[in-house]
Amino acid sequence: MPKGTILLADDDTAIRTVLNQALSRAGYTVRLTSNATTLWSWISQGEGDLVITDVVMPDENIFDVLPRIKKARPHLPVIVMSAQNTFMTAIKASERGAYEYLPKPFDLKELINIAGRALSEPRPSLQPADDDGTDIPLIGRSAAMQDIYRMLARLMQNDLTVMITGESGTGKELVARALHDYGKRRKGPFVAINMAAIPKDLIESELFGHEKGSFTGAHGRSAGKFEMAEGGTLFLDEIGDMPMEAQTRLLRVLQQGEYTTVGGRTPIKTNVRIVAATNKDLQSLIHQGLFREDLFFRLNVVPMRLPPLRERAEDIKDLVRHFFALGEREGLPVKQIQPDALDVMLRYRWPGNVRELENLVRRLAALYPQDTITANQIENELNQISLTTDVQPEQKVQNLAGAMESYLEQLFKEFGDSLPPPGLYHRLLREIEYPLICASLAATKGNQIKTAELLGLNRNTLRKKIKDLDIQVVRGA
Repeated sequence: MPKGTILLADDDTAIRTVLNQALSRAGYTVRLTSNATTLWSWISQGEGDLVITDVVMPDENIFDVLPRIKKARPHLPVIVMSAQNTFMTAIKASERGAYEYLPKPFDLKELINIAGRALSEPRPSLQPADDDGTDIPLIGRSAAMQDIYRMLARLMQNDLTVMITGESGTGKELVARALHDYGKRRKGPFVAINMAAIPKDLIESELFGHEKGSFTGAHGRSAGKFEMAEGGTLFLDEIGDMPMEAQTRLLRVLQQGEYTTVGGRTPIKTNVRIVAATNKDLQSLIHQGLFREDLFFRLNVVPMRLPPLRERAEDIKDLVRHFFALGEREGLPVKQIQPDALDVMLRYRWPGNVRELENLVRRLAALYPQDTITANQIENELNQISLTTDVQPEQKVQNLAGAMESYLEQLFKEFGDSLPPPGLYHRLLREIEYPLICASLAATKGNQIKTAELLGLNRNTLRKKIKDLDIQVVRGA
């Protein structure tokens, strides 16, 4: 059985009772209090091996007490609980030296596991940032966002390379900036480069700089992004669009910590933190020979997936309020939103994610004279979006998923209390595979090698599917 005394502080009697029972059953001795004064008295007297405490106490905020705890007993682990589940809560807990941050509600088994880890592996304290944290860069209280906040808090005080993945509009650069602005490199520069926005023959020059006369038009020496980001963070956005030649040079930088400019010969040492991002499937690109596997493993030290907005719909209300407030600060009229209008937003799939939501909110604030936004206005705007022809390819894929979801909902409604005939999965799979393979063969003019690469399938697998689906292949058609 584990041993140790836990000091538990929470002003909610029910929470104290439940946690006391769970921790006692796990074999710990538990002392309970409802205020920060008693907790500090116990700690200052040397009592307790672990602290579990709520943030907001009747007499004092625990974030004001944490620095005193870390100064008096630097190796005493403190687990912070909070119902104020924002990004800044997680960051403040980490900055002030908390061992772990747990957003309420949480799983009791998770708490027991963390407590056991904290008692056996106490961590050193972290130095607080200079920023007072009044501007919250990330919005959302959903479970998916809590996972992001906790991961960010753990990454702030190290230089591990991070790979951020997620659909377009989920906020990958915003997360990268938060990682920089609240981390130990915050006094250094944050430099971003979008691989998809730069001509491929200029990417190496943009990244590593070039010397005078190194190519046509190079009239003088030019610093690259690595040099500009020295001592700070370099954000490589859309890394999946980086050409192979540049990938090779980037791999050298990650392996050896140095680079040469285009046309240069002298190696230059570099001290930057790399954060990469992509909305593409890099594993698929690796299989197609378009992305280096060794570079992927160098970049993917800490993978971080940002959830699409449809997976965190409970955050929409907070996001809408936040974007309206930003608009008001920029001079847009003050707006409110009716509950049924919010319901319309909750039902929408948001293929453009948070960026699409922000654009909609700004448009509502700017174009509608009414103080309160109605459901009809939201529906009209969303209908206009669905009729827009300028849709990105990844958004079309998401719209396809939405159409399939609607189709299935209607299908099950038609059968009422009964179910469709058995074999639904294989019937639907055939309906999708047949036109997909036919269209891909048409796009490659019947070239099965290119079709297999396009679909990300093994050539033998593609041949078998063509045979099973009885697809006629015509070369050059």
